[in-house]
Amino acid sequence: MRTRRLAEETVSDGTYLEIERFYSRHLQLLDAGEAEAWAETFTEDGTFAVPTLPEPTRGRAALIAAVRRTRAELAEKGEKHRHWHGMITVDDRPDGALDVVCYALVFASPEGGPSRLHRVCVCRDVLVREDGALRVRDRFVTRDDLA
Repeated sequence: MRTRRLAEETVSDGTYLEIERFYSRHLQLLDAGEAEAWAETFTEDGTFAVPTLPEPTRGRAALIAAVRRTRAELAEKGEKHRHWHGMITVDDRPDGALDVVCYALVFASPEGGPSRLHRVCVCRDVLVREDGALRVRDRFVTRDDLA
């Protein structure tokens, strides 16, 4: 098992707040099923790697398709998911990008039933600026229940 030493954060409070706001919008777009708008928060060639897929999802078109597919599956089950990111740490990279690590919780709410904690994850993102906006270049998610 690899451990990561938590470095002193080197970003300003303003940048940290900007990142918090980015994730608020980013995750609300995802939970609302706004596939195109959510995919725009990634770079054109952005990647999304999760342990349940054999390879990362690459590029906005593939990200849009994945959100649409998941949205349809959840609708069929009569379930909604809500994502929460917290405990965010941010480190500057020499290339100007930002390394962001946070806890990600996914709550599932079936129609007519009680909500439950569905997944507990760690999300590692590389954020970059494009035209002044933050975008995810790379996302790597691990789940606590999987090796």
